[in-house]
Amino acid sequence: MLRYLKYYISTLTLILAIQICFIGEYYPTIFFICFSLFIILGDMILKQDSSEEKYSNEFLLNFPMYVNYPLLTLVLFLTISSFNSSSNNIFYLLSSQILNIDLYEFKLSMNLFDSVSLIALMGLFIGIMGTVPGHELVHRKNNKFDMFVGNWLLALSWDCAFAIEHVHGHHKNVGYSIDPATAKRGENIYKFIFRAISKEQKDAWQIEMKRLKRKQIPIISIQNRMLQGYMRSFFITLLAFFVGGMLGMMVFLLCAFIAKALLEVINFSEHYGLIRVVGEPVCPRHSWNSNSTMSSIYLYNVTRHSSHHEKANLKYWELRSYDSAPMMPQGYLTMLYMALFLPFFFHRMMAKKLLDWDENFANQKEKILAKQQNKNSGITLLADNQ
Repeated sequence: MLRYLKYYISTLTLILAIQICFIGEYYPTIFFICFSLFIILGDMILKQDSSEEKYSNEFLLNFPMYVNYPLLTLVLFLTISSFNSSSNNIFYLLSSQILNIDLYEFKLSMNLFDSVSLIALMGLFIGIMGTVPGHELVHRKNNKFDMFVGNWLLALSWDCAFAIEHVHGHHKNVGYSIDPATAKRGENIYKFIFRAISKEQKDAWQIEMKRLKRKQIPIISIQNRMLQGYMRSFFITLLAFFVGGMLGMMVFLLCAFIAKALLEVINFSEHYGLIRVVGEPVCPRHSWNSNSTMSSIYLYNVTRHSSHHEKANLKYWELRSYDSAPMMPQGYLTMLYMALFLPFFFHRMMAKKLLDWDENFANQKEKILAKQQNKNSGITLLADNQ
């Protein structure tokens, strides 16, 4: 039973956040720090998990992803209400009566650190508990309920493009220069975030317009999946306004942007500097893999990225660990924080991994392309090893 329960850790984290973050001053800050350290240190201390278990009860594996949406939405609206300038809020009353949380007192107790921590934590939650299970579910194109839940999870970060471009674009173009989610060697992380977001939107629209044209459906139509996605996110934004006023709505939009930016940092880390020759099949070597235990549990094995890209139809518990694939040097959250806040060290650390990839994983055609990228990377270690 424990092998099922481990995937409920994100659900438990959301429940703990509801109970702890809104107690009073410094609690959001403490929770944010402890949550980050729990994942980072857990990845460092716990043994790598290469197990590939068989499961018989799929509902127990899917349920934590389904229940994440109402829990995540509840934490989101508690956060939004905490920034509401008005105390005459029906959400204040409901949270007090049902959850025994005094949001008005909590709002008065919040300091600057708590405000920043709460927004950062919410962005992280939407990314981990929203985007990641959303990613898992929108890959199940033949399951209408899973697609429904997955799209609503992605709506929390205004990312309807992901369900289209990632599934129909990224998985086809991974490792190519045209792929918005594949970072070039030495690429600036902040430029990458904005480049990836804008190109994903553009590519998603192109994919969707081709689909509609093929089916002879007008672009302005209820069957346009991009427009459906925007409406879902707009609906959540409208609710944020009713619950938290203008400031609450702006807080939600900021949290959504942070979550989307964090997704791009994860994309940055998962494919950084890896190269695939046009026309050649996607192989395990075209993604940075990870078997870090804590990251794998929280992120529903998206860490086993080499297996995910080799066979995108596999469910998260079916993914293979691929110990022989190119491996991330650290766990996911460590890589994320390092890429964002210590990019010099990230590039330096990954330069050594890329030299190893060039030597031990790349085929002859990939070596030629890698040599050119190394030359243009601006990273001394790469440029000097040509």
